[in-house]
Amino acid sequence: MNFLEKAKPYVLSIFRIVVGLLFACHGAAKLFGVLGGEAVPVGVWPQWYAGIIEFVGGGLVLLGLATRIAALICSGEMAYAYFVVHQPRALWPLQNEGELAAVYSWSFLLIAVLGPGVWALDTLLGRARKRAPART
Repeated sequence: MNFLEKAKPYVLSIFRIVVGLLFACHGAAKLFGVLGGEAVPVGVWPQWYAGIIEFVGGGLVLLGLATRIAALICSGEMAYAYFVVHQPRALWPLQNEGELAAVYSWSFLLIAVLGPGVWALDTLLGRARKRAPART
């Protein structure tokens, strides 16, 4: 097995951590008005709900906890943002300013399909369950 094959699960974990962190920062900016963002009032559709998904979903992906489900929800949110907010403005992402939504949507879909990698709470909990003696 060559170096690149051995590195895959670790690179996947680093990718997941970075994408989750950046996404959670978007949510924190919307919810708490930090990092240069402006807080969205509670309950405002769809920004406040997007902030919840971004903060919680991004945090779960960052930690690698319930990774596949969280990533799928985040991917769907970004697909919704792209097609409802950006795509009506123009056909191409460069024209409609939807590049970030498109990249996040596809990144989270990749994480949902490939899983969290080796450095994840899901992986750690899975190993712990396998080692635990069966209860009778």
